[in-house]
This record gives sequence, C-alpha cells and structure tokens, in this order.
Amino acid sequence: MSNENLQNDKNTAERQDKLIRCITSDGAVMAIAADTSNIVYKGKKLHHTSPVATAALGRLLTASSIMGVMLKQSNAAVTLRVNGGGALGAVVACADSRGNCRGYVEHPQTETTYYDNGKINVGAGVGNDGVINVMRDYGTGEPYVGVCPLFSGEIAEDITSYYAVSEQIPTVCALGVLLDKEDGEVLLAGGMLIQLLPGASDSDITRIEDNIKKLEPVTTMLAKGMSILDICKKALEGYEVEVLDEQPIDYVCGCSRERVIRAISNLTDDEIRSLADEKGYAVANCHFCNKNHRFTKRQLEDIIQARKDAAKLSDN
Repeated sequence: MSNENLQNDKNTAERQDKLIRCITSDGAVMAIAADTSNIVYKGKKLHHTSPVATAALGRLLTASSIMGVMLKQSNAAVTLRVNGGGALGAVVACADSRGNCRGYVEHPQTETTYYDNGKINVGAGVGNDGVINVMRDYGTGEPYVGVCPLFSGEIAEDITSYYAVSEQIPTVCALGVLLDKEDGEVLLAGGMLIQLLPGASDSDITRIEDNIKKLEPVTTMLAKGMSILDICKKALEGYEVEVLDEQPIDYVCGCSRERVIRAISNLTDDEIRSLADEKGYAVANCHFCNKNHRFTKRQLEDIIQARKDAAKLSDN
C-alpha cells in the first residue's frame, strides 16, 4: 500500500475499531483479531508519546482488548502491566469484557531506537529484565493474578510466553503498530491471538504452525485492505471457520470527578486537607486520560463534611 494511501488512514477518528472472535467448526482452534488503529491514535494523542512509547503502549492496548473479550463475566476486567527495566518504565493497559481499553506509559517521551531494518526497537525501550503481570478481576472477590518473566520486551512474544508458562495454553500472539516515519502519527494498529483448544490434535498443531509461518504482519494485512475476518480466515486456513461474535471497541476511560471524590473520601481528614498545595488547590490526575480534577480547599472541606454527614446517617 502506498504512503499516499496510508496517509488517508491518519484521520483515524473516522475509523471504527472492531474485534472479531472465530472458532474452527470442529472446536479445535480459536482466533481473535482486532483493528485498534483508532484506539492507539487516541492513546498517542492523550499521552503525547514518542514513537517507541506509542508502539509499546499500542501493542499492550491491543493485547488487553483481545484478552478482555476472552473474559466470560460481563463486569470483568483485565489489567496488563509490563516493566522490563527499560527506559519506558511501566507500561499498563486495562480492558473490560467488551474489549474497551485504556492505558499509559510511565515515561512517554522515551527516546526511540531502531533495528537495522528500520523498525522500532520496542524491546530496548521496554527491556526484558522484569515481568508481565496479568490481573483478571471478575468483580466477585479477589482478582486472579498471573506473573511471568518477560521473554523479549516486544510484548507479543511476552503474551505468548505468558500463556505457555502461566496457563499452559498453546498460544500465538501477533501485535503491530505502524507509524508514519516522518511525523510519528499512527497509521494502522491491530493484533491477533490464536489458541489451540482442548480438542486440538497433533495434525491441528502442524496445520496451525504452517499457517503461522505464512502469515504477514497484522498491519501489513490491514494495509492491504484485509478485514479482521479475512485475517482470522488466513490464520485458520484449511478449516471451516465460524464467527462467534464481532463488536466495536474503543479507548474508554471511566474516570469521573465523582470517582475521585470517593477515593479522596477514603483518606483521613488531615490527609484530605494536606492535599492542597500552597496555592490552595489539590489536583488529581488520571493516568489513563490525563484529565486533571481540581479541588479548592473549600471543596476538600465539603468532602470531609459530606463523609461525616453520611456516617451520622448510617449510625441512625
């Protein structure tokens, strides 16, 4: 696809990101593919990320969206946290069971380095001396937490390794973010996850391995105009493919002033008052959307009083 055609994809606000889940008719293999171009575009704009930070965050956002829709409970959520000791620091992404996600990078302006072939060296930015942490919260008690040493810091390989080591599920994950080389804008982003299910045979393993060898990068397939269903069918070539579901996904932050107030209310009176700076304001910043919620000293006192009033009511 020409640069001129790719340039048209810069206006990702007009794109509708989607995710699709497919399964082979014999129940042996599942494939999930997602176009997350708009999600990654929004993440870059919110966090003002350098190219390497955009690529790392974009890959993790895509992975979280895919892993989110694999949760069965409607109110469940997954949080992925990668910290390999690299200059990016922690990279975090969260998603709900509908695939809507959000995330941030600890050091969004990290300098970008490149491989000899011109591709962004995400592994160098993330590092590989650390772990990937996967927390699934089903909203019904203590969340499930899985931890696995990082394999490469390139994110996709680390997701694959996590499933193999922590969950013993044969999995292949592919993630990609394509940026404009001149200005670092997001052109395309997406990902795919393939899993062998309990009914898979040795012949299924061989066939999927052969299919994977022939697969192009996800962003290359998207750039060629392939749909996410086309991508799944390509990965599952030789099988009859059934679509389980297809849905829109987006970058969604659930922060609100009310939620910040509830969090502040959990502090002691002295702690709440100490939040105000010398100018008389307290500012709570949301890591995920970079929105600042500002409170005056008077408003902080109102929070304290509202908590006391609520306590009196409950006592009565």
